[in-house]
Amino acid sequence: MPVKNILVTGANGQLGNECQTLAKKFTDTNFIFTDVAELSITDQSAIESIFSKNNFDYCINAAAYTAVDAAENDFEAANTINATAVGYLAAACKKYHCRLIHISTDYVFDGENHKGYNVEDQTSPVNVYGATKLNGEKLALEWNPNSIVIRTSWVYSFHGKNFVKTMMKLMQEKSEISVVADQIGKPTYAADLADAIFKIIFSGKTFEPGIYHYANQGIISWHEFALAIKEIGGYSCVVNPIPSSAYPVPAKRPHYSILLTDKIEHTFGIQIPNWKDSLQKCMMLFQ
Repeated sequence: MPVKNILVTGANGQLGNECQTLAKKFTDTNFIFTDVAELSITDQSAIESIFSKNNFDYCINAAAYTAVDAAENDFEAANTINATAVGYLAAACKKYHCRLIHISTDYVFDGENHKGYNVEDQTSPVNVYGATKLNGEKLALEWNPNSIVIRTSWVYSFHGKNFVKTMMKLMQEKSEISVVADQIGKPTYAADLADAIFKIIFSGKTFEPGIYHYANQGIISWHEFALAIKEIGGYSCVVNPIPSSAYPVPAKRPHYSILLTDKIEHTFGIQIPNWKDSLQKCMMLFQ
């Protein structure tokens, strides 16, 4: 069956922007890109209205409350966007026979498993953001079991606010910076994640609902990530490693947050690039 209509929420975010770029290659498909100005996903009647009029085949939910530290004192707002609204989307998808692909996070885990996390491993978020995203996963699959949930980690891109852009700015402005070295994870280039989502939709492979993990290949610390940004960018700034305790923030972070990606690779035949290759691709866009 040809894919005719796709709704992408959170269109102004990192993943949403990358989906917009990629969509230009799929000229036979009609994409509707919305952000909060066009569609408030917390408004159930607005969701009902847009679904009833458009006959969507897929909905990619890239909208989220992502201010991790602010969420600590703003549970209601974070949960409304990250959970309640996901339930609304999932219910509409089920009613109108649309397939939901919902984006979640490694923060649903506590970061204490040093072998890395498979999709079926026990969740145990250590902050409000992670708790609200876990609530969203549950509602997505409860209201529409024919949904895909993709957990990802350390997302960056040419667009929006992210670690790569922050580091590039600081390294141009300062002679010395300090970066946390005891939080370990896997960066994800939003363009690679968008490509994986489009492969799921357009590859012709059977749509297999459930939870999946996606992150670039390779395991590093934030400090190692910063050193690679320094190297690729040719900056002279000194990058000092520090423990998390030296950089206190309101929300606790998982210390070892490795998403194992075997399931998405095998199910949909997706080849995941190495993190450093993707970082180089992204940083070339700033030249």
